[in-house]
Amino acid sequence: MRPLDETETTVVFEKLFKFVGNNLKKIVENPSDEGPESTPGSYCFRLQKNRVYYVSEALVKRATNISRKNLVSFGTCIGKYTHAGSFHLTIMSLNILAANAKHKVWLKPTSEMSFLYGNHVLKGGLARITDSIVPGDGVVVFSMSDVPLGFGIAAKSTQDCRKLDPNGIVVLHQADIGEYLRGEDDL
Repeated sequence: MRPLDETETTVVFEKLFKFVGNNLKKIVENPSDEGPESTPGSYCFRLQKNRVYYVSEALVKRATNISRKNLVSFGTCIGKYTHAGSFHLTIMSLNILAANAKHKVWLKPTSEMSFLYGNHVLKGGLARITDSIVPGDGVVVFSMSDVPLGFGIAAKSTQDCRKLDPNGIVVLHQADIGEYLRGEDDL
């Protein structure tokens, strides 16, 4: 367990910025009420076995008593580095992304299962979409009852979605809550 270095921090923040925009400041400066201290602490990012964790500083102090090889996980795993060195957000970061999302998409109840099985979001399954989305933006996918289902990358802008045929892809799938079942060995 160690703090992220300069390049790792830049890569993680760029990926998070794609989804939350200027709300990244809220994530970084979020006060933490964990621990015995009466004053609120803060959250930080730590790297453990190529995974990046969002964890309170009070928990980091406690985790230093555990050896690195015995420490399995702590805090919220927001992503991991691949062998090639690129950073991928994991589904465990969904709660953080959903609370601070800049761009959102809501699905019709009939297309929720399709998305949860790992398919892209089609125009026919789209119920609502926030304005000013451009292709390549990070998008958090919600059900009509505002339950976060996953996240992906916008394939079309908001304006293009209005003219798109019902089978056109609107959001490219990256992660969904169905991964908890499909990939429980890897998480």
